[in-house]
Amino acid sequence: MDLSQRTIEEVVHPTAAFLRASGERVLQPEANIQLPWEDSLLNPKNRIDSLDLPDSPLWRVDGCTGLGTQYYAVPVCLSNVPPMRMDVFIPENQPSRIREQLDLHKAFHTKDASRLAKLAITRHIIRTLQIWTESTFENLDAFLHFYKSKPFGSRLVFENLSLDTHQINVKVGPNHNLELQLLSLKKLTSLWGTTLQSLQVVDFFDVHVVSVLHDSVCLVRIQGQLVIFKALVSEVKYLYHELKTLCTVEPHANIISRPIHLVKKACSFGGKHAIVGFTTFYHQHGSLRDLLPQLRIHDRLQRKDQFKWSIQVTQALTHLRTRSSTYYPDLRLDNLVMSKNFDVIMVDFEQRGVWCEFAAPEVNAIEYMRLIAADDRIPSDVGLKYQEIMKRLVPDYNLLQEDRYTNPKDGYNASWIALSPEEQEFAEVYMLGRLMWCIFEGVSGPQKAAVWQSYRWESDLEFPRYDRTPPALRELIDRCTRGRRPNLGSIIVRQQSQLLLRRKIEEDHTADEVQAAAVAHWVAELRWAEEFLHERDCLRKQGLWNNNYYNRPRLEEVLETLLTIQMQYTL
Repeated sequence: MDLSQRTIEEVVHPTAAFLRASGERVLQPEANIQLPWEDSLLNPKNRIDSLDLPDSPLWRVDGCTGLGTQYYAVPVCLSNVPPMRMDVFIPENQPSRIREQLDLHKAFHTKDASRLAKLAITRHIIRTLQIWTESTFENLDAFLHFYKSKPFGSRLVFENLSLDTHQINVKVGPNHNLELQLLSLKKLTSLWGTTLQSLQVVDFFDVHVVSVLHDSVCLVRIQGQLVIFKALVSEVKYLYHELKTLCTVEPHANIISRPIHLVKKACSFGGKHAIVGFTTFYHQHGSLRDLLPQLRIHDRLQRKDQFKWSIQVTQALTHLRTRSSTYYPDLRLDNLVMSKNFDVIMVDFEQRGVWCEFAAPEVNAIEYMRLIAADDRIPSDVGLKYQEIMKRLVPDYNLLQEDRYTNPKDGYNASWIALSPEEQEFAEVYMLGRLMWCIFEGVSGPQKAAVWQSYRWESDLEFPRYDRTPPALRELIDRCTRGRRPNLGSIIVRQQSQLLLRRKIEEDHTADEVQAAAVAHWVAELRWAEEFLHERDCLRKQGLWNNNYYNRPRLEEVLETLLTIQMQYTL
C-alpha cells in the first residue's frame, strides 16, 4: 500500500475502525495492468523533461511536513529574508505516474533538507517557483514588496501538479484567519500580567531567516545573533500556551531557558501589531534523535553519557512536576537538544503530546476516544457515543478544540487533562522508559520505521528487544513501561515508501489486506480502551482507584535507581 493521507485515515489512525465500515474511500487492490500508450511512462509526454536546477535558483526548499504536501520554501533571491513562512502546498491526490516520477511516496516520510534535496519533487518545486517568480514580477523589488505585504503564514498553492512546470498554476493563499487569531502584546499582558515584561520586543522584518528547521522552528539572525524563532502558522493557541509556560516555569539547567525576544508584526487589518512568535537560544549540536545513531555507528556512544542524559531528563521531569506543577507530554528524542557541553536541554512546551509509539496506554485510550469524537466522517451514532465519553472525562473538552487562545491553566491536551497529577506522572514514567531504551540502545526511535517519518539512520532493533542495554537498566525500563501493548507496528510496517504486513513482508499482498489487518487491530484497541476507561470510572466512583493502575515506579524512584546503577558502572 502506497503512503498517502488516505493511509493515515484508513490504516494508521483509530478512525480506520469505522471509515471502512462506513464505505468511505475503501482502497482497492493495485492491479498490474497494461497501460495504454496515452498513459504509459514510455510516452515522452508523460515524463519529466528535466530536473536540472536553474543556474541561479531564486528559491530553496529546507524541509517538508504535512505528509509530503507542505514544503518549506525560502526565496534565496532576497538578501534578508523575513520569516514569512510562505510554504508551498501541493495537491495530495495524484496519478501514480506523477507520484512515481516526483518521488511523492518518499516525500511523505522524508522531512530533513539533506535527504529531501535528493528527491525529484524538491527540484520540481524550485523550477516551478523560478518560472512563477520570473513571469509574475518585473524585478526583485516588486517581488520583495509582494513577499513582505502578505499575512504571516500565507501559502503558495500549486493548484495542479503537472510534469510540465510551465503548466502548473501557482496561487497565493493569504492566511487572514491566522491574523485574526494572533494577539497583541497588550492583550497578552492583560491575560498574564507582568509575565512578558522583561522580554525584548523586535520587529518581524528585523528577523532574517538562515534556514527553516521544522514546521514551527527557524534558525534566524537578529542583529548578528543566531537564535531560534518559534512560530506557528496554524493553531496559534499552542504557541501562546508555550510562551506563557516558558516564562513561568522555574529555571532548570536541562530545560530550555526563558525566551529572548518577542517578535511582533503589523497585521493587514485593524492596525493590530500582533505577537507572531518568540526566540530562544540556538543549540547547534542538534537533537538526541540524530546524535544517538551517529555515536553508535562510530562506536563513540559512551556509558557515562547515556547515564548522564537519562538522569538529566529524569531530573527535568521531576523539577517540572514538583516546582512548576505542570506535565510534560512531549517526551521524545526530537525534543531533547544538546547544549555546547552535550548536556540535555528539553524543548517544546506546547503540550500537544506524542503519538502512541511513545505514549502510555492510558493516555492512548483517551486519545483514541478524542480522535474519533472529533472526526465528522464517522457515523453519527458512533461519534455521539465517543463525544459522551469525552464529556465524562473532560466536561469542557469541546472548548479545548476551539482555535482561539483562551488562557487555560493546563493547556489544550484533553487526554492529559483527563488524568490526575499522579496519573500524569506515571504516564511520564512510561515515556521515560521508552526514551531510556532509545538512549541505551543508541537508536532514533522505538520502532525502526515510523509510518510518517523516516530517520537518517534506522536500526533493525525495535522496542522492547534489547541488545546493548545493561541488565539492571533493562529491569528498570521494563518496570517503567508496564502495561505496554502491541501497537500497529507489530502488524504493519513501513518498508521504504510502502505499508506492508509484517508477517508477509516478503510476499505479495494487496492494499485491502493491509487495511483489513489495520481494521482488526483498531477494533480490538478501541474495545480495550473502552473497557479500561469503564473500569477506571467504576473504581474512581468506589474510591478504589490508586492512580497507578500498572504499578510503575515514581520519578524519584527512577532517579534513585539510575544513580545507584550509574555508581556501579563508575566504581
